[in-house]
Amino acid sequence: MKALISVDMEGISGIVHSPETNPERYDYQRGRELMTAEANAVIAGVLDAEPTADVLVADAHGTFRNLLPEQLDRRARLVRGKPRALNMLAGLDEETDAALFVGYHVRAGEGPGVLAHTMNGEILDVRVTGRAQGEGAQATGHAPGEDVQVTGRSLGEIGLNAAMAGHLGVPVVLLSGDDAACAEAAALIPEAVTVPVKEALGMAAAVTLHPEEARDRLRRAAADAVSRRTEIPPLAFTGPLDVEVDLASPHTIDLATLIPGVSRAAGARTVAFTAPDYATAYRLILLLAQLATIRPA
Repeated sequence: MKALISVDMEGISGIVHSPETNPERYDYQRGRELMTAEANAVIAGVLDAEPTADVLVADAHGTFRNLLPEQLDRRARLVRGKPRALNMLAGLDEETDAALFVGYHVRAGEGPGVLAHTMNGEILDVRVTGRAQGEGAQATGHAPGEDVQVTGRSLGEIGLNAAMAGHLGVPVVLLSGDDAACAEAAALIPEAVTVPVKEALGMAAAVTLHPEEARDRLRRAAADAVSRRTEIPPLAFTGPLDVEVDLASPHTIDLATLIPGVSRAAGARTVAFTAPDYATAYRLILLLAQLATIRPA
């Protein structure tokens, strides 16, 4: 059995403010330690359920160099650094049996949610129109695995990454973060196990579990989620897909329209493209996120 654990930072228990997640700020080292400890709890849970599992951990925050390698459970392998294929999901492939998202956050524009955003502050919204399997089946009355028409569904990092995993046939079996992130995941993948480790009060405030309590819950939940992985359908979009991305900077929009197939859409801040499949759409969205980091000369 092979599992990929993708670990972000904003949804870790105890973390509520950007100085705890930013390498240039005073409280970052403490945030790294909390992040690594929660990753270890999930590794332990996976191995409680599947003692011989091959466990990869993808550092999925910011620089992708946050988890402390010397403190990570030695039974897992660490995927670290950037740029890299599949971004927050590096290490995922068709042979992976389950993906687990740890420390994730709600998408931009939703909330209240702790440190809510989508990839970076320049991406305001991503809307995907197409068809999906396993998309909110219980909530919509559709049978699990049945195609569901999705019109302009807004996706943040949770949905974008879950759909990329689904494209490879991999179910997301667990997600942890604040209550808003867990609600976002439950709307997309009702069968997945969610672990709210804090209740968001705003962008930089929450009622949070004690870190040790959060880790205990994560370990138990990870074991349960991995044990039930065959009952959780992947979130798989089928192409072609129409994608609209709202961008904060006019300069980024100017750069984006240099990409073949990307055009300005209705509204001054929106670009649009059609992708033949979800993997192509995902790569283009990642490219737009990178373009957003370029400033005018």
